[in-house]
Amino acid sequence: MHAVLQYTYADDYLTSREAYRPAHLAYAWEAAERGELLVGGAVGEVPTTGLIIFHGDDALESARRFAMNDPYVHAGVVVAWTAQPWTTVVGDIAATPVRP
Repeated sequence: MHAVLQYTYADDYLTSREAYRPAHLAYAWEAAERGELLVGGAVGEVPTTGLIIFHGDDALESARRFAMNDPYVHAGVVVAWTAQPWTTVVGDIAATPVRP
């Protein structure tokens, strides 16, 4: 199973993140090392959103738990977030591969 965590950043994201970025990145790498977080990062040249992909049997719960404890969320760098299941069907790591 996969899940997508989408962040909406504060308008001043590029400056407001600086004080919290080391803690946020350490927290994200811990989730990656546990095998929960597959990949993540800011979207766009001037980011307004971020996407983080989780995988595993409890990927959706992992995504929600991650957001609720993320230093960026607590500090207001992230102003809104959503976690949704992602039905992956193409690619080597697709949870439910479908071939023609």
